[in-house]
Amino acid sequence: MRETTMKTAISKSVRFLAPMALVMWLAATAFAAAPGITGPTFNLTAQQAFLNQPDGEAVYSWGYGCNGAPTGFAPTLPNQTCPTMQVPGPTLIVTEGQSVTVNLINQLPTAAGNTSILFPGFTVTATGGVTGLLTNEAAPGGTVTYTFTASSPGTHAYYSGTQGDLQIEMGLYGAIIVLPSTIPANCNSGYHTLNTTARTAHGEADFRLAHAANDHPGSCYDREYLFQWAEMDTRIHRQALAQVTALTGCTAGAVGCSLNVQTEPYHPAYFLINGRSMPDLMDPNFAGEYPHQPYNANPHMHLGELTLVRTIGQGRWQHPFHEHANHVRILARDGNLELSGSATSVTFTSGLAGDAGATGRGLAGLLMFNTDTTPGESFDGIFYFTGRGLNWDPYGHHPGDTADPLASLTCTPDVNGYNSGATGAINFMEWCQDHNKPVQVNPFGDVPAGGPATLPDPNVFTNGPWYGGTPYLGPDATLRAAMPACVGNPYGIAPGNPANAGCTTLNPANLQLNPADERGWAFMWHSHNEREITTNNVFPGGMLMMMLVDSREFVIDESM
Repeated sequence: MRETTMKTAISKSVRFLAPMALVMWLAATAFAAAPGITGPTFNLTAQQAFLNQPDGEAVYSWGYGCNGAPTGFAPTLPNQTCPTMQVPGPTLIVTEGQSVTVNLINQLPTAAGNTSILFPGFTVTATGGVTGLLTNEAAPGGTVTYTFTASSPGTHAYYSGTQGDLQIEMGLYGAIIVLPSTIPANCNSGYHTLNTTARTAHGEADFRLAHAANDHPGSCYDREYLFQWAEMDTRIHRQALAQVTALTGCTAGAVGCSLNVQTEPYHPAYFLINGRSMPDLMDPNFAGEYPHQPYNANPHMHLGELTLVRTIGQGRWQHPFHEHANHVRILARDGNLELSGSATSVTFTSGLAGDAGATGRGLAGLLMFNTDTTPGESFDGIFYFTGRGLNWDPYGHHPGDTADPLASLTCTPDVNGYNSGATGAINFMEWCQDHNKPVQVNPFGDVPAGGPATLPDPNVFTNGPWYGGTPYLGPDATLRAAMPACVGNPYGIAPGNPANAGCTTLNPANLQLNPADERGWAFMWHSHNEREITTNNVFPGGMLMMMLVDSREFVIDESM
């Protein structure tokens, strides 16, 4: 899409996979964020329903949901719902220090027996219900109440404390996000403030739940996503459905009114992020085709943003999840910050070099190539990508192009080398040392020559009609990588204009199948267990998604 003005477009993504770590992504609407419901009182129910899978299966499952309308939603998104059954359960959003009350009513089939909720990491008082092995339980049709103080900021799991090998497998799990009561001052200064200014300049809303993951000055972030990893063995689900059906109408507590589902050996066929598999997880939040799977997994970011990754392992297995483009710095596990052991105060900075920083115990979490959790464990981590040190210009700038003002944008380095003073420009936070550096030896079209690499022919290096070859983030990504540039607005080209001889607005495959309002990088985020990126052993599927890095003219609108 050629722009002669700073016209803003809407960032979109797609239900399609190119099997590469770095691809060009042109797509349909879907975003992620970390949606949930607000308290501090939550009225939940446990019920049965079917979950839709990308291979057309509807898998019988159990899940938590809302018993009536919740107090509120956060962040505010259109079409928000809290169904009476969903997987994962509703994300409960509270603030540090609040007294939290969770009222649970058991509306599972009678033969499923009692159910409950555990809140690991919190001191919980359970009242009502019946005494269970790990906590008070709600009998069929009964209720139980749990109260605790939200004492630890960060991301936490909740899940059934009753016959966990069956009930958690069936879908009885969810997340609690505890927001810090005080936001460190440096989270609203430095690059964080500049990123906020840049979002405002392009009409982009702020969908963060807070500006820090914790009360530590090193936990600031600019964007956030929640991912809950799980897997499903459909044999268990089919067996549960058969027994529930056979015992319909039985009396709770009567001899024989209980399930005897074999949970071993365990052979999962579906691998889920937020209750969905690829490609369904890239459809919008609250999409109507997934009435009991409201949360998606489709992260986006801009260059230079610190992205908070909230992750919980909700299944039985560890999942070696790899985030391409950078490592993830672990901040905390189960809400417990990983800090240096020294009692001596040290100076550290939050996020990118040059932030205001503060004084205190420094962060000591690992930089992880593969992030993982043990079952039931959570982590908070920071991911960022700036393009620094690529040794070529990701925007395809060309100092000789006088016809296209976006091709000849300037880059003025700050003290750390970033174009941070141009908050309204599409190349805000460009790494200026690589400005104007070509990537290709003999490029096509509106790109300078002489770079270090020869890229594949874009008409060959494709995935069907979906282009997967451009190295560019910036405007005219497809045209600059392959074809003569059109002068001016390509949608209003005068046929007789000699300056536009041979130019095109089509994609390299000459099929206008891709929306023209996206130019970005898609970095594959996926499990490094190859089986887990399949659905019933068919690739692509499972625990696989894309981190889409957009340049600034493409608005990341989490409300869509």
